[in-house]
Amino acid sequence: MTMQSGTGAQRVEAPSGVRVVLGRAAVQLIADDAGAHLLHIKGEAVDSRLSPRQAPGSDVDALVRPAHVSRLDTALRARGWRIHSTFANGSPFEHAQTYVHDLWGYFDLHRWFPGINLPADEAFELLWKERQPRQLAGATGSVPSLPMQATILILNAARSGVGDPVQRWIVEPGIDPAVIERCVGQLQAQVAFAAATGHLADFSKEPDYTLWSAVTQDGSRTAEWLGRYRAAHSWRQRIRIIARAPRVNIDDLSHRLGRRPTRSEIVAETIRRASKAGQESWRWWRGRSRRG
Repeated sequence: MTMQSGTGAQRVEAPSGVRVVLGRAAVQLIADDAGAHLLHIKGEAVDSRLSPRQAPGSDVDALVRPAHVSRLDTALRARGWRIHSTFANGSPFEHAQTYVHDLWGYFDLHRWFPGINLPADEAFELLWKERQPRQLAGATGSVPSLPMQATILILNAARSGVGDPVQRWIVEPGIDPAVIERCVGQLQAQVAFAAATGHLADFSKEPDYTLWSAVTQDGSRTAEWLGRYRAAHSWRQRIRIIARAPRVNIDDLSHRLGRRPTRSEIVAETIRRASKAGQESWRWWRGRSRRG
């Protein structure tokens, strides 16, 4: 942010929490103008019964109607938001694209939420029908219903780890566990819910078990890619995963270097990834052989 002084404009850095709160309102106003449907999740958008301290977090998170992703992307770029990491390079689930703004900070645009296996458009519509209004800093947004917010926070805990998610988001707020169970069933999120609550082994025969096992148990990158392959819904997706696995994540390498990598640095990173993958595969094979 800038403020005027007697000698001209002086740049003043706003606290991170202030940037996030105002940034969320800025994103909502852009979405309103573009005709894009948003559901705010995480941070200070969460119901106070689930997050008494109302901490704003480090960035803005919102779930976007899948059919509106393109129009919101265009509107964000036209207003100074730049892509920080793409859907393909952001996470093993390829669920979010991160934007950064010089004034407002970071925004994670979610086209679906990890762990929800109901088709993305159907899942959003389910959440949208039960949405609740949420007053933001200068704008009015929407959030999922209280039980759905709790369910999303528990699913997120499978990847982030926050102690006992059941105690924090079901017992303490006084939510009926049967209601959460119904939400999990509606969203087809049983595997991720089990991963968050310590019962993942009960779903070892499910296609996405390996991926959630790698994510929740700090598995190797090789295990993660194997999990992506097994969780894919079609051969077309699996071929794409095989083709992408050896490639360097340019976004991640750029962030680590603080600049765009050179060709030689990309080659070096490719060799390093191949070597690491070979070592991890060897350890995995030896472990399987010993257990066998």
